[in-house]
Amino acid sequence: MVVFAAFFRLPSNVTRQICLKHLISSRLHANVFTHTLTHMSTTKPNVVFVLGPPGSGKGTQCNNIVKQFGYTHLSAGDLLREEQSIPNSQYGDVIEHHVRNGTIVPVEITCSLIEKAMERHAVKKFLIDGFPRNQNNLDGWNAQMSDKVNLEFVLFIECPEEICVERCLNRGKKGSGRSDDNMESLKKRFRTYTNDTMPIIEYYDKLGLVKKVDGSVSNPEKVFESIAVFFKTT
Repeated sequence: MVVFAAFFRLPSNVTRQICLKHLISSRLHANVFTHTLTHMSTTKPNVVFVLGPPGSGKGTQCNNIVKQFGYTHLSAGDLLREEQSIPNSQYGDVIEHHVRNGTIVPVEITCSLIEKAMERHAVKKFLIDGFPRNQNNLDGWNAQMSDKVNLEFVLFIECPEEICVERCLNRGKKGSGRSDDNMESLKKRFRTYTNDTMPIIEYYDKLGLVKKVDGSVSNPEKVFESIAVFFKTT
């Protein structure tokens, strides 16, 4: 009570100055807070697409990028396999059919799984591995997701088919747990890659967004040295 009494005994002009100072300070803090919330809600996550043939080393290099540059790795294939393994999954049977036939899962399913996975992570820098893989994927992404993210570039890991096939078969022998690491599925997957995915890479290349590396090098660390250059400049 003594403090308040002393305050009100101050000359009126001093009282007004003190009140005005506190009012301005409060408004400044409120504006900063509002700006921060607005920035947080409107900042788009950064995305790098990682494309290349089966067995080119996309997963290995994504793990390296995550460790070195703090991105979150989202593999379209892993998300689909995870969904497929869930009992009574809404999409399980559809995914299984496409995986076994080496064909591409409908884009609505893949985009939905990618978007949900992105929402679960606080770090808003994503590597999306193995997507988009065909024109339908690209159209679906542009319609559903392109305005929600900032596409930094497309990392294309180039590798000859014979090397990729050998890697995949060896991976299958070591117990990769993937139902498509066999010769029959690989032939279909490479046909799909050549016919459907390469045109997407060429599309992004015309936009100046493709960063290409040689994935045939047997030492993954050497491949990563080439990849790291692109991330250090972003």
